[in-house]
Amino acid sequence: MRILLIASAFNSLTQRVQVELRDRGHHADTERVDGPDDVRAAVARHAPELVVAPMLKVAVPEDVWSRHPCLIVHPGPPGDRGPSSLDRAIQDGHATWGVTVLQANAEMDAGDIWASGAFPVAPVGKSDLYRGEFSDAASDALLLAVGRFASGIHRPTPQTGLAVRTRPSLPQAERAIDWHTDASETVLRSLRAADSWPGVLDEDLPGGPWFLHGGHIEDELRGTPGAVIATRAGAICRATRDGAVWIPQLRRRSRPGGPGSVKLPAASALGTLLADVPEAPVPLELPSRRHTFSDIRYEERDAVGFVRFSFPGGAMSATQCRRLLAAYRHACRRPTRVVVLGGCRDFFSNGIHLGVIEAAPDPAEESWANIEAMDDLVEAVLTTTDRLVVAALGGNAAAGGVMLAIAADEVWCRTGAVLNPHYRLMGLPGSEFWTYTLPRRVGPEGADALLRAAEPVSAATAHRIGLVHRLVPASPGQFAETVADLAADLAADPATHQRLTDKKRRRAHDEAIKPLAAYRAEELASMRRTFFDPSAPYHALRSAFVRKQRPPRPGASATGRDSGRRP
Repeated sequence: MRILLIASAFNSLTQRVQVELRDRGHHADTERVDGPDDVRAAVARHAPELVVAPMLKVAVPEDVWSRHPCLIVHPGPPGDRGPSSLDRAIQDGHATWGVTVLQANAEMDAGDIWASGAFPVAPVGKSDLYRGEFSDAASDALLLAVGRFASGIHRPTPQTGLAVRTRPSLPQAERAIDWHTDASETVLRSLRAADSWPGVLDEDLPGGPWFLHGGHIEDELRGTPGAVIATRAGAICRATRDGAVWIPQLRRRSRPGGPGSVKLPAASALGTLLADVPEAPVPLELPSRRHTFSDIRYEERDAVGFVRFSFPGGAMSATQCRRLLAAYRHACRRPTRVVVLGGCRDFFSNGIHLGVIEAAPDPAEESWANIEAMDDLVEAVLTTTDRLVVAALGGNAAAGGVMLAIAADEVWCRTGAVLNPHYRLMGLPGSEFWTYTLPRRVGPEGADALLRAAEPVSAATAHRIGLVHRLVPASPGQFAETVADLAADLAADPATHQRLTDKKRRRAHDEAIKPLAAYRAEELASMRRTFFDPSAPYHALRSAFVRKQRPPRPGASATGRDSGRRP
């Protein structure tokens, strides 16, 4: 069936819907639309049998929905209406929430229902929940709705008789935190409900106003409510009336009519304004009883070492890459047979940190430092020959993050993940040893096809073409434990010893044919030319991406207009 996806951004759900529809044999194309005229033009170009809107912030015009069946994905249960449904579900403390696939009509979110589903509201930020439990439920509901539509016999259910609740967009006045009266759990819900966008506006931090992005509970540190009492790994810790919370990122409020501002590690954003605030480090092997912020952790059990990391948006700055490399080297000094690299859930990695680069005094130099640090990490994984390395992808990965994953011996991927194994949409030739690893995985022709297409692929397709070794059919919350069990089996497998012998021999053979240093030098030479060329498209594309603006490439398709790294 010819299906047109219309979306306000080519975000994670839109990508997932596109790849899963294509996996099922549908001809699915995506168009980014900003208004009614864009919708009309997209429909005229594609002449679809069905229009699907996975994430749409504008109304479908009547002259479109009256002539073409349009299915809308609404992030709320049947009867719920309004643009901030998921935000409100988190802020109000709901334990479960829903998703509804309905047909567009004259009233927003009021159309007949084709399918619906429910999901648990995990204690995580909105973007993590959106890419995880919500995405699973939305994908299942939408595929069911498309199947029902294709059958030609199913009739959607009118909302007549439903208990309807319409709520407006959640304004900053309702998101605002009173640091002197709000309990830590209340603060945490507000932060999590706005973590990726729009953030919580704060007038009290020095140098503000700022938007606060993300939140993690702190179990030990205490101080004057509202005060910044510590920093750690780029995050700041703020005291509440009954405890404290960690805030990983800040974004300065933009001036009216000015360019969009950039999310940055909170401590970096505040800089010298935190001169008297102490750093509060925690050990890499943090006791399980602790409830505090730590973006890199090491755990060990059953002859398996787990290097767990989680960076906001999947972006990895030079500093974060160096810290992760130190943790990985620690893991490689431990008496284990297998090392698992990856977080418990959500993004694996999206490569270099474009936000930190954009805000740097010299973006070219920061780009260079970041890619060098990223390559150091990947090289360490590639040259580990005394144990097996597994990359565990509990969520999406893109660009250099995919190449980090395929440097491992095996890639295990949650079935709901989407991969973007390419660089072109950011105007980069790529590094992270892709010229060595990607052809080994998918063949030279397959590697060229992936890079040229510059489109997302599903976990199932990645498995079929050899990019991924194992699919893990687990929920976001179950992924880490499922991987731990599989890794324990791998460590106990008698065949692992022979695999290590073969791995060492193969690495030596490949090194004799062409050293890794040669691959690295060739890739970095191309990257350096791009970084230090002021006219290279990379600079404008990077700036547009981190500021949530359209990149300056008129006439591009939806996938050509977005790097695939949005929530």
